[in-house]
Amino acid sequence: MSANEATLHVSAPQRLQGMLFGDPLPELDLNSGYRGPVACRAAGITYRQLDYWARTGLVEPTVRGAKGSGSQRLYSFRDILLLKIVKRLLDTGVSLQQIRTAVNALHERGVEDLTSITLMSDGASVYECTSADEVIDLVQGGQGVFGIAVGRVWHEVEGTLATLPVDHATDAPVVVEDELAKRRAAKRQAM
Repeated sequence: MSANEATLHVSAPQRLQGMLFGDPLPELDLNSGYRGPVACRAAGITYRQLDYWARTGLVEPTVRGAKGSGSQRLYSFRDILLLKIVKRLLDTGVSLQQIRTAVNALHERGVEDLTSITLMSDGASVYECTSADEVIDLVQGGQGVFGIAVGRVWHEVEGTLATLPVDHATDAPVVVEDELAKRRAAKRQAM
């Protein structure tokens, strides 16, 4: 495999690794979400990064997407967890192409599966480990340079979001009415 190939290596056999200290997973409300600025703050990213990643399909909001000017995206807890993982991978030098491959593989996982994963990377590839033995094997083989315990990131995001406002999705998209939008609407009606 060349160093430019972006892959998420899944170690086999898959073994279930429990959460740190046996912490139970909280129930996630599928109709609740967080607006862009809150998602940015919780994930430690800029709004520009959030917008770019949403427009390019890296991490899109699953509660409510943007539908036209003035609408508000709503990101789920899981979306914010992925945003924070993307940020950590970028900070360690993994290319956006490799991160896209890793995120696509993570999208296929259930929430419980995500918390049992440790992502390891050597800078060229991202490896998925589901047991301490797999992490040790990668490090001993010289493949793993750094790791991200997804369960730990889960708790960090959970702690940050506990103090931030949550929004509830409705069928109708939220439209922010600012002065410029009102003038444009009035101008269209006059035509």
